Amino acid sequence: MADKLVKDITSMDEDFAQWYTDIVTRAELIDYSSVKGCMIIKPAGYALWENIQHELDRRFKETGVENVYMPLFIPESLLQKEKDHVEGFAPEAAWVTMGGSEPLTEKLCVRPTSETLFCDLYKNIVHSYRDLPKVYNQWCSVVRWEKTTRPFLRSREFLWQEGHTIHATYEEAEDRTVQMLNVYADFCKDVLAIPTIRGRKTDKEKFAGAEATYTIEAMMHDGKALQSGTSHNFGDGFAKAFGIEFTDKDNSLHQPFQTSWGLSTRIIGAIIMVHGDNDGLVLPPKIAPTQVVIVPIQQAKEGVLEKANELAASLKSFRVKVDDSDRRPGFKFSEQEMRGFPLRLEIGPKDIEAGQCVAVRRDTREKYTVSLDEAESFVSKMLEEIHNDMYKRAKEHLDSCIYNAVTYDEFKETIEQKPGFIRAMWCGSVECEDQIKADTTATSRCMPFEDQERISETCVCCGKPAKHLVYWGKAY
Repeated sequence: MADKLVKDITSMDEDFAQWYTDIVTRAELIDYSSVKGCMIIKPAGYALWENIQHELDRRFKETGVENVYMPLFIPESLLQKEKDHVEGFAPEAAWVTMGGSEPLTEKLCVRPTSETLFCDLYKNIVHSYRDLPKVYNQWCSVVRWEKTTRPFLRSREFLWQEGHTIHATYEEAEDRTVQMLNVYADFCKDVLAIPTIRGRKTDKEKFAGAEATYTIEAMMHDGKALQSGTSHNFGDGFAKAFGIEFTDKDNSLHQPFQTSWGLSTRIIGAIIMVHGDNDGLVLPPKIAPTQVVIVPIQQAKEGVLEKANELAASLKSFRVKVDDSDRRPGFKFSEQEMRGFPLRLEIGPKDIEAGQCVAVRRDTREKYTVSLDEAESFVSKMLEEIHNDMYKRAKEHLDSCIYNAVTYDEFKETIEQKPGFIRAMWCGSVECEDQIKADTTATSRCMPFEDQERISETCVCCGKPAKHLVYWGKAY
């Protein structure tokens, strides 16, 4: 039985896409819905999102963010006020045209994102410099009518947070845009053990209606990129479109400047594809719904279950549970590995007699003998060590999958044979971006903040003078 549980997962080297699907279903993160393209997030999956939400929300509020909630529906006339924005989302928009049995006088878009709703609010509440800034965020779901879907990575309805801020000056808006991108990057590193590349999107890849889009790009185990969080500076474009003005200290009228930023449940896909292995999930300790699972060995024997519960009580500062089900230990071990619990503690009659338990790490499967008197300090230290080691392995993988290409032949050969990011110079033209995508399916991921090296003076595609170093790659 235990062997079968593991065999149910396809090897990632054999079929990475099937491996991913096997994990999200076998670990009971999701179930498929009767609504095509939508997923049911089961308790194990939703608990991950709750922990992500808790950790992120605290970080947001430390920067002055306030939570609000906006309507689910956007009137068509409101959505159309910003031309680039509506064009960008038109192919994915879902519309409500009937209310009960009556046709609506104006059709309503089911929220794909909420910039227009926030602008409608701002024009009513922002009148003076004293009303600025407004630093808002909402936790909600959005709907985008995707043609091809995959659990967490791309679905027609998904959960996310979307921050929306409005400021008196461009500089304040830019500072907030970068600040929130850094919040995402630090969160990924410090909580999810995921390293990212921070940078600016090209104009072709930026958010519809934005002046600039900044991104954090993560590297999955198969070498593909996953855009894991974005932050957008809108300048005053939305304010002009919606007629938002404020009176400054000198009594003159000005348009304010806006930002938005978001991170969604696709980050759960990143956790799976960065850390998972052929036996299932490997969860970062800081967001694992169960950090420590205790398995009583020969639990029918007198005192074993009681001692396991006593051990759990001594670890109450962690998210801990006792697996007291009547299944064999081997089955329990396999299931716990499938679900990615960071640390397992085993305790049986001989352990009790010796005043100890056996600890097993999920990420490396290393075993330790631990005194029961020292269990709390051991668990605290071990969970921190597991996080650090998971980040280190992910960073080493990222670094080992970054390549340079100076010529187009070199670029195409590398993208074909070596999954990962390619560092290559770019002239700045959309035509070259389109050519690269047509020839290789690779897209520009970002112009990195922390890497400005000019590896050549010419564009990798057309050979004209280069303007930017760009990280390119295939992506989810």
